[in-house]
Amino acid sequence: MVSHSHFFRGTSRPVSHRIWRDPTVRERIVEYLGGHRVEDATCLFLGRLDSENPSIFDRHPPADLDKLLDGGCEIARSLEDRESMLIHLDIEYVNFDDPVAAYTDAQGAFLMQEPLVEVIETWLLNYGIRYLHLVTGQGHHFVWKIHKQSAIAKRIAKLGIYTPSEGSAREIDPLFAHISLLMEHFAHRVKREASSRCELPVEITAQHVGPGNSGMREMLSIDISEYGDPLQSRMIRMPYTVYRKPWISGLFERLGIEDRITEFFTLPLHEMDLTRLLELRHHPDEIIALARRAGVHIPSEEHGTARLLDDYLGSSLASFHRQFYAVQQDSPSQWPGGYDRTPLEKLPPCAAHVLSFPNDLLLKPSGMQLVTRSLLASGWHPRHIAGLIRSKFENPAFGWQDKWVEYDPSQRAEFYVRLFAGELAERLDSAIDFNCVSQQEKQFCWHPHGCSLEPLRDELRKTFNLHPEST
Repeated sequence: MVSHSHFFRGTSRPVSHRIWRDPTVRERIVEYLGGHRVEDATCLFLGRLDSENPSIFDRHPPADLDKLLDGGCEIARSLEDRESMLIHLDIEYVNFDDPVAAYTDAQGAFLMQEPLVEVIETWLLNYGIRYLHLVTGQGHHFVWKIHKQSAIAKRIAKLGIYTPSEGSAREIDPLFAHISLLMEHFAHRVKREASSRCELPVEITAQHVGPGNSGMREMLSIDISEYGDPLQSRMIRMPYTVYRKPWISGLFERLGIEDRITEFFTLPLHEMDLTRLLELRHHPDEIIALARRAGVHIPSEEHGTARLLDDYLGSSLASFHRQFYAVQQDSPSQWPGGYDRTPLEKLPPCAAHVLSFPNDLLLKPSGMQLVTRSLLASGWHPRHIAGLIRSKFENPAFGWQDKWVEYDPSQRAEFYVRLFAGELAERLDSAIDFNCVSQQEKQFCWHPHGCSLEPLRDELRKTFNLHPEST
């Protein structure tokens, strides 16, 4: 683990301290917490992103802001808020073969995201949603909110589409649960339009892809994964705070490049192009100057969100969601005679391998997608696929230890299975990469047995009336 105490390369601690404690910078940070004073902050907690164990939240009250900033910690605010429901969309460039590419060639990584950003902004404009636009280490955040007591929040919470699974570890807020469905719909809209405009594959969540023109496995992720976890377990990065993810994770240290890249801040994109922002995010004086003219208040967008809701309710995805939740999973008491007896030998070896070694293969989106596709092709209902995955997540024999202390196995399984099955139902996924060569390229084929995924792919295409060109 690298040290948590280093600051900007080439600058002294006093200079960095001046950034943290500059009155305007601090005012902007507090603004993002939901108040004019720290005492009035509406966020539930601050979280350290440089915790020794990232699986266990290091929560702090908002009153600890100055202590955390003075300590040089990388911090985030809770997604959960006392007064509002924050709605957040994250996109990023992901390179599975060169994970530092977003930092060593930031201009190139962000240039490849521009068509995706344009589509997102166009759709938000169509709905009439104003948003706060932030630039992070690998991509962009778009944030807005609705007041919990507003008419639209009450309308969303009472949709009644989502129904919890029996024996779930935590109750899920019905407002957050249904916001998840809306954001899945929004991600569909964006992916469908952006895929043909982008040089790289556009996927919802960071799914493994095969090598592209560069010879590397790189893609653009519409990351809505936060909606697959309990609201109280998620944090979002704060503008005008330092971004240290590749240093803290030890990635730069392992590659011996920790001194080649200057640390930088997450910042709002305001009255400048992206090239300029990527330059100034390394410079303390420029950051302070930006804070004097660029606020980070999260806009309240209830009318625009109502239009998003109406668009969702008129969509075929909403019909799919109703069908998904119309079926109940087996209860945990039934697992020994049900899900636990699933004959893995009838599945392709790659999918059987993921289910046999779920920690951590089944935690990866590509692992869950492989299992979901295979079982859908075998005639399973997607809600039962989620139940099977949940049964693996909750089986202590797989050594999960503290993995699920903050998270919910049921919610995680349902989110990803619903997502992947929904993409098939909406013909947003043609299963073109559901073949042995692609699985090998994704490094999700471990022991080639001379088998073939083609029969399952053909069955999947019949079930969902798919064609290779459907995306």
